[in-house]
Amino acid sequence: MGNMKNIYLDYNATTPIDPRVLEEMMPYLTEYYGNPSSIHSFGRKGKEALDKAREQVSLLISANPKEIIFTSGGSESANFAIKSTALKGLSDNKNHLITTKVEHECVLESFMFLERQGFEVTYLDVDSDGLIDLDELRDSIKDNTALVSCMYANNETGVIFPVEKIAEIVKERGSLFHTDAVQAAGKIDIDLNKIPADLLSISAHKFYGPKSVGALFVRDSLSQRISLAPIIHGGGQERGKRSGTENVPGIVGLGVASAIAIEEMENDQVKIRNLRDGLLQSLKQNIKDIKLNGSIENMLGNTLNLSILGAVGESLTMNLDIEGVAVSTGSACSEGAVDPSHVLSAMGLSREEAASSIRISLGRFTEQEDIDYAASVFPKVVDRIRQVK
Repeated sequence: MGNMKNIYLDYNATTPIDPRVLEEMMPYLTEYYGNPSSIHSFGRKGKEALDKAREQVSLLISANPKEIIFTSGGSESANFAIKSTALKGLSDNKNHLITTKVEHECVLESFMFLERQGFEVTYLDVDSDGLIDLDELRDSIKDNTALVSCMYANNETGVIFPVEKIAEIVKERGSLFHTDAVQAAGKIDIDLNKIPADLLSISAHKFYGPKSVGALFVRDSLSQRISLAPIIHGGGQERGKRSGTENVPGIVGLGVASAIAIEEMENDQVKIRNLRDGLLQSLKQNIKDIKLNGSIENMLGNTLNLSILGAVGESLTMNLDIEGVAVSTGSACSEGAVDPSHVLSAMGLSREEAASSIRISLGRFTEQEDIDYAASVFPKVVDRIRQVK
């Protein structure tokens, strides 16, 4: 066991915390533990940390610090954005909502909840590349459409949506637009000066920050026009939008992770994409009946979703884990689910193709030797499973 490899290729599920992030967080767990709402020196130290982090996060997405609301993560941010705008829409006689069939569960479950409350929801199809038809989107928006929510990048396939075009179509029709940018933030450039989104969700643990902290961007022009009802009531923190004592160490971590991403994103992208492409080339050469799901031209540079016919995804994942390589069968939030991926099914994959898929996702700390090792064990594992079958 001493020589056992331990290679992590599941960065879309979560990322290791960057040591620089942890270092900045530690004083707020030990020394500066004051409640940011307190007016004494301990509290002021916490408040200063929140202000700095708000600035850092706003710079990551080209926003204004006052447009950032800190939350417990991507799921809360999405729930807040979707449910609050839906409730506001109801008061304006707008009870129609639009999303896609390939969203993360936190978005889909929010829409299904609202559907049970009487809202009408349109779920847009995707093509075999995992992308929506922009004309279908345009035709689906009605006078009573309160909100359209479409992800920035897909967590299972890495497919990047044309969010700028989507947002422009939605705004032309007078509806609100939310994008779940959890898989995109910190990996690719997001410029909210160019993208007319009203709301955008991010999560720290997807780009080397701590778990259970995230943010919701709410455009200032939207806040000036309407008041979104909070989904967590209490002491009125985050300008009355999200009650509960702020997680100062976590928020500091989100801020530092954002600052590092701004500095290193370009270098990370080049290095990670090269490693990813090298791995894909090797796997295609050494494994028969292997298929990439999604369009490589519109894909995060760290992600591969592969269908390997004759090998069930769960078996591949478990056998690779035994060899010291951690990958996933899709969304970690729904690991253990028996049904095939809703994302791959929406893209038109057969039940067998979807069941034989795995997701490989690389990150900042992936090295060439990790890829070389993974590329060497992969074909052996596939052969072993296919022979048993």
